[in-house]
Amino acid sequence: MTKRTTTAVVIGLGLVTLSACGSSDSGGAGASKTVTLVSHDSWAVSKSVLEDFEKQSGYKVRVLKDGDAGQAVNKAILTKDNPQGDVFFGVDNTLLSRALDNGLFQSYEAKGSDQIVQRYRIDQDRHRVTPIDSGDICVNYDKAYFSRHKLAPPASFDDLIKPAYKNLLVTENAATSSPGLGFLLGTAAKYGDDGWQDYWKKLKANGVKVVDGWEQAYNDEFSGSAGGKKAKADRPLVVSYASSPPAEVIYADPKPKTAPTGVASDTCFRQVEYAGLLSNAKNAKGGKALLDFLISVKFQDDMPLNMFVYPVRETAQVPEEFVKFGPQAKDPETLAPAKIADNRDQWVKSWTSLVLK
Repeated sequence: MTKRTTTAVVIGLGLVTLSACGSSDSGGAGASKTVTLVSHDSWAVSKSVLEDFEKQSGYKVRVLKDGDAGQAVNKAILTKDNPQGDVFFGVDNTLLSRALDNGLFQSYEAKGSDQIVQRYRIDQDRHRVTPIDSGDICVNYDKAYFSRHKLAPPASFDDLIKPAYKNLLVTENAATSSPGLGFLLGTAAKYGDDGWQDYWKKLKANGVKVVDGWEQAYNDEFSGSAGGKKAKADRPLVVSYASSPPAEVIYADPKPKTAPTGVASDTCFRQVEYAGLLSNAKNAKGGKALLDFLISVKFQDDMPLNMFVYPVRETAQVPEEFVKFGPQAKDPETLAPAKIADNRDQWVKSWTSLVLK
């Protein structure tokens, strides 16, 4: 299953200064017929789809995976004057303001942008970024556990602080994990500036467990995942993604008729990922062609089962498994990028003091 992770570098750029050193490869790859995509480690595409783009465009695509989301964004900012590539993919709405404020991208309106779902289009006056995918960070539950205990699974943030769910939830550190940060932002959106800390006090009192990242939370601590079953995990609630239940079906052998996990639909926070043409890109023409490709019908149709995210193009096809086992939340929590920019670092600092100390 594809996951989104980020590190403690979300607190400040200074923590990753050293990671910008040691690479003399500008990403231009000499010949103008090579175009370089810089991304987080979760980038994936079907070989045939990428080869088709290369054949039609004449460009050879070089992919540089540069760590988790937060690290990749911050390194791209630190190297913006001599970028490693031409296009950056994978900055989401939790970190977008940092990228834009630091001048990471130059303007380009990708062909097909008018086909992107309207609510995902931002920066319309300057076109520095193009929406590529969306996904929901939500609490997942182990169906077998709740059936066995004759207990209804939680459906909302409010449910999670009820005594019936004491010591059942595991989440990721908001300072070291993208889903952990998304869950924090979801509570900030739900309860507001004055209420989210009180909510976390109650969640802590109700026995929430915090681990460093998604991999540990989902595969080691969550009893509903294939990995958790092997690890004899004992937490039937985990912060993950709305697309996690379909992944449990798709990767199972034999495939079950129904997903072993479900989603607490009123605990979701909407993530949107963007791509942009890097400032000072050495192959801007190739970068523009690559951005056009990322919102093409062919790529958007291919993307869900490779990265377990939802397409943003209106005409793109959503896999049957997503529709059946992991539909997007009807009314997810959201926050404007500017609101996140103004509060993110302080929220994370306050959360750390409140929950981890």
